[in-house]
Amino acid sequence: MTDSVLSSELVDLARRVVEENRRAGRTFALAESCTGGLVSAAITEIPGSSEVFEASFVTYSNELKQELLKVSQDVLETFGSVSIATAWGMAQGALKLTHAHVAVAITGIAGPGGGTEQKPVGTVVFARAERGGSPDNIAADLKKFEDNGRSDIRLQAALCALELLLPESEGP
Repeated sequence: MTDSVLSSELVDLARRVVEENRRAGRTFALAESCTGGLVSAAITEIPGSSEVFEASFVTYSNELKQELLKVSQDVLETFGSVSIATAWGMAQGALKLTHAHVAVAITGIAGPGGGTEQKPVGTVVFARAERGGSPDNIAADLKKFEDNGRSDIRLQAALCALELLLPESEGP
């Protein structure tokens, strides 16, 4: 797609996500932090995405992760905003606020600052929650992307999140 401000790789994968979810009769929602709406922007580049895309929640601050998505303060204080527990809480919150069949959450450290020895820049956590799925069956993963700059980390995270929205995806 030449008229997009987004990379063709991102838009092409978003098109596949929309088409495959439409065929599967499945709707989805997103909860984004470090990607700041990039995944949602890619999805909405695709005509007809409203048939499968219900909502996106960009909760950059911990306060909004708590207030809007109902991630518990204990989880945030114990594990931090970049953790499997937080991503899982974000995905669960997005499901509760929508009628979507599946929700994917992304939280991470895009840099250039904010990293630590335990969680360096490039650390991104993903979670996928499915309506009717067991809350004990957590589909989440922590990835460490090469620190090739903020934009590249956000792009890699967005691509990974889109992959998780594909109906045949096995999990993070």
